[in-house]
Amino acid sequence: MLDPKVFEELSSRLSALIAASPAADIEKNARALLSGFFAKLDLVSREEFDIQAQVLQRTREKLKALEERVARLEQPAEPVDTAD
Repeated sequence: MLDPKVFEELSSRLSALIAASPAADIEKNARALLSGFFAKLDLVSREEFDIQAQVLQRTREKLKALEERVARLEQPAEPVDTAD
């Protein structure tokens, strides 16, 4: 059976080799490129989106209530029966 220390040593050597290789530079450059690209887009975070969705929902509810109120106010007043 293989010694676990052999795997640890192999893993550490591979990590060191990858860190020293151009692959690490390519990854850093790709991340920087994508970060710059996304920064130019007009994006919002999920948290900000959720907050704005809640604000919009409350605004819609208020608008509906105001529309109902205006509709009630615009209805002609019912005549008062004064035949007593």
